[in-house]
Amino acid sequence: MPPSLPDAAPGPSITVKLRMRIDIHNHYYPARYFETIRETPSDFSFGTDPTGRTIIQHRGARFFGITPPMTDPNLRLEEMDRVGIDVEVISLSTPNVFFADAARQPEVARMVNDSYAELISRHPKRFKGFASIPMDEPEASLRELHRVIDDLKMQGVILLSNIRGRALTDPAYRPFFEEANRMRLCIFLHPMLPVQSEPFREYVLGPLVGFPFDTTLAVARMCFDGMLRDLPDIRWIIGHLGGAIPYLMERLDNGFRDFAECRAKIDELPSVYLKRLHYDTVTFSPHALRLARDLLGADHMLMGSDYPHLLGSIDRAVSSIQAMDIADSEKDQIFSGTALSILNNV
Repeated sequence: MPPSLPDAAPGPSITVKLRMRIDIHNHYYPARYFETIRETPSDFSFGTDPTGRTIIQHRGARFFGITPPMTDPNLRLEEMDRVGIDVEVISLSTPNVFFADAARQPEVARMVNDSYAELISRHPKRFKGFASIPMDEPEASLRELHRVIDDLKMQGVILLSNIRGRALTDPAYRPFFEEANRMRLCIFLHPMLPVQSEPFREYVLGPLVGFPFDTTLAVARMCFDGMLRDLPDIRWIIGHLGGAIPYLMERLDNGFRDFAECRAKIDELPSVYLKRLHYDTVTFSPHALRLARDLLGADHMLMGSDYPHLLGSIDRAVSSIQAMDIADSEKDQIFSGTALSILNNV
């Protein structure tokens, strides 16, 4: 049976059973959140796609389509029961709270996090949560961090691969990450569009290519900048199987071997730090999942679905792991064991 965290703050527990399934990458949007985007001048707006589906646009380009389960917990529960998912750790995807300016972010984050807490209180055995944090207000970000972990008993936080174009390695965010390290915080890193998003405007290339591109950039930068070395107790979950990180790990190691700049802030090969991170299974490719398992181990992989986004699949989240040619004990690890070992308040 996978263990609970020995140092986790007391809170609502997750009952463990054989082959329990915890989906750590899925997205829930309080209805008020979409209303707030509509009301707030930003690069994000609403439109329709060629099929008539309501979509959110970024500077006029398709960002993501709105599906009914995004705001309807009952539909989510029906789908979870259908495929045998026991628990969803819900989170707010892009643009998270960062469509708002720094002054407004705390208000938006609190609204979303309170909505999550209310949903979790109604279905405590089915939903858990990653909180959103107003990163551009340093004092407010620390207050909200402690409120969601210490008071609301959430399982961690979600951050984007860049914050309104600013890298996570920016010194402005260092106090937050130092406190996160002290708390042994679980952080789910979700992609955002790259800062230079113009080349990704056609053919929905933003979500298709830009997201894994920016995840890869963010993780590589955190590694070479020494952030993963200096703050080793943060429990990172990297979305979409790490973008291209597993595939590029040897190339990054070669950078350390060949270039002095790549050795300036770290003491070991990048792969040493990168293999300490955790990666969700939102690729569904049997070849990519096998690579990740062989490279990282099942104890560094977690089930994710990206439900209910169109690029996600609650069905393949389960079936892709079931189809892996590995021991049942490893499948159990991916389905729930890894999650239970790193989430807060379980």
